[in-house]
Amino acid sequence: MNDLLRNHLLTAHLANYITEHKKTFVNQVLNLRTRHVTLVLEEIFQSQNASAVIRTCECMGLQDIHIIENEVKYAINKRVLKGSYKWVDLIKYRTREKSGTELCFAELRRRGYTILVTDPAPDGKSIFDVPVDKKIAIVMGNELHGTSAYALAHADAKVHIPMYGFTESLNISVSAALCLQAVLPRVRESDVPWQLTEEEKDFIRLQWYRKMIRRSEIIEREFLKALPV
Repeated sequence: MNDLLRNHLLTAHLANYITEHKKTFVNQVLNLRTRHVTLVLEEIFQSQNASAVIRTCECMGLQDIHIIENEVKYAINKRVLKGSYKWVDLIKYRTREKSGTELCFAELRRRGYTILVTDPAPDGKSIFDVPVDKKIAIVMGNELHGTSAYALAHADAKVHIPMYGFTESLNISVSAALCLQAVLPRVRESDVPWQLTEEEKDFIRLQWYRKMIRRSEIIEREFLKALPV
């Protein structure tokens, strides 16, 4: 039995342990999930800030968040997250051979993303004017230094949030929310294929079902034992 068929049968079996209301809600969320836009967090120091951004991304319908750990290890604050991390894919980059930023950018390009680095300098493009016809990765730097020199040098473009007061910067979670609100409504109103594929939905649905069912690993193990090889 191939993996695709086995996972399909497993998902159908686990569905028996989930209420119809929850299954309907899962499908509604999946239909609004997107990988057309993703967010990249580079070297975030404070766990509450990183966690607030993850929560914002999940609420706004992003499936993937890329986390760069060059010197700073990503830490979570579960009180801030409110469980949101369970429903998104956190993709981390940390290695001794190359910088996490370099690895992340290479992976983003492999996936077809246009890389936009946030920077308050006025020579960048307003986030509200960014085209949405291609996949977008928005890179946000740490609370003290912003995005790295490597990120600025290797991005496709710099973007900023227009501001009109004396203060030069916003809290990173607020910045993330504003950036996503600037692009996601336009993405969803466009003709680009911004939704997940059916194959992606099936895979994520199985992961979510596993997390929604208490002791799902035991149920899964017993079910798979009964399947023909």
